[in-house]
Amino acid sequence: MVTDKAIEISGLSYLYPDGQCGLKDINLTIYCGESVALIGPNGAGKSTLLMHLNGILRGDSSIIVRDLPLVDKNIREIRKKVGMVFQDPEDQLFSLNVFEDVAFGPVNMGFPQEEVDRRVKQALKKVGMQGYEKRSSHHLSIGEKKRIAIATVLSLDPEILALDEPTSSLDPRGKWALIDVLQKLPVTMVVASHDLDLVRCLCGRAVLLDSGRIVADDATDTILCDTELLRAHGLERDATAAGI
Repeated sequence: MVTDKAIEISGLSYLYPDGQCGLKDINLTIYCGESVALIGPNGAGKSTLLMHLNGILRGDSSIIVRDLPLVDKNIREIRKKVGMVFQDPEDQLFSLNVFEDVAFGPVNMGFPQEEVDRRVKQALKKVGMQGYEKRSSHHLSIGEKKRIAIATVLSLDPEILALDEPTSSLDPRGKWALIDVLQKLPVTMVVASHDLDLVRCLCGRAVLLDSGRIVADDATDTILCDTELLRAHGLERDATAAGI
């Protein structure tokens, strides 16, 4: 049984700039090797919680990432450990071609060119995008862009991958192709998503948020089979998630 803690959150609360409550008294431990889904209705706090994991947002709390407290002096090291993949891949793709996008992180970490090349090749292989190095990221399909965005993070060899709505805007073929890619990645994952197919296939554990609070934290199958719980918090169990 895995007992090493990847992330430990104690008493996290966060107010949005307009004074509205974003998160309230979040207590959550994620263990190494887990894939954990953050689910809930719009405005539940899923993305807000995700962005606290590597210090993009800073609320009133204690957050420890792989034994490092999330404080200013540790931010650089923590961001090596927690790779953030945003919902819109355009937020992470801004270079002339795929190689430069994926190489951006390693280059800025000061790695020699040989190591940069190795990391780019390895990251693209993990997401099934070998041979795309010279392609313009902005001329790719949305599914291809999402894979390249993931590769930009994987090139830094994170221990933890935080993904915000990774299957949004994808057609069914693209969605299942991306799920297949994610299932093969040997990292701890925290995934904020409305996509219950993704949650069922990828995550063994689900954390249900509503109005900034954790209302349930259990095995994914247990939560997805609780129709009353899902409906009470703005989610609907579909036939696929139900295993029907």
